[in-house]
Amino acid sequence: MQDIIIILLSGLTLIAIVTICIIIKGANTKITDITKTLGYQYNLLSKIQSELKNKNATNAVAENAEIIYQDLLQNLIPIMAAIDVMPRNTNEHPLWRALGGIMDEYSKNPFALEKLRRCIKLDSNISHNVTNYIARANRLLQHLTSTEPDGILASTFTDGLLGQSLTFFNQAQQLATPGEQI
Repeated sequence: MQDIIIILLSGLTLIAIVTICIIIKGANTKITDITKTLGYQYNLLSKIQSELKNKNATNAVAENAEIIYQDLLQNLIPIMAAIDVMPRNTNEHPLWRALGGIMDEYSKNPFALEKLRRCIKLDSNISHNVTNYIARANRLLQHLTSTEPDGILASTFTDGLLGQSLTFFNQAQQLATPGEQI
C-alpha cells in the first residue's frame, strides 16, 4: 500500500512538474511576444517622433521662407511703382507675381531696363531698395547652395524668376552707377 501511495505521489508530482513547465513555457512565449510588440511600438513611436520633428523643421523653413519672401517683396513694391509695372494676375505667392510682372514687362519692353536705370540714378530710395533686394536675394541663393547637398533647389531658384530678376537688377544698377560702366 505504501508503494502505491509513493508511486501515486511520484506520478502526481511528475504531472505537476510537467504542467508547471508547460505554464512557464507559455508565459515565456507571451513575454517574448510582448517584448517584440513593445519593440515594434517603440520603433513606430520613434518614426512618428522623427516625422513630427521633420514636419516641425519643414514648418520652420516655410515660416522663414515666408519672412524672406516678404522682405524681398517689400523692396520690390517701390521699384514696381517707380517703373510702372503691375504684378502678374495669377494665384502664385505675391513675390513671384511681382517678379513675374517685372520680368514680363522687361520681355515685352526692353525700355523697362532704362526706366529702372533712371530711377536708380535719380531716386536714392529706389537705389537703396534695389541694393537691398540684390543683397538679400544673393544671401538666399548662397544659403540654399550651402545647405542643400544636391543643389536642385538652389539651381531652380537661380534659373527661375529670382535669378532672372537678379540679373535684371544688377544690369540696371551697373548702368546707373557712373564709375561702373565699360
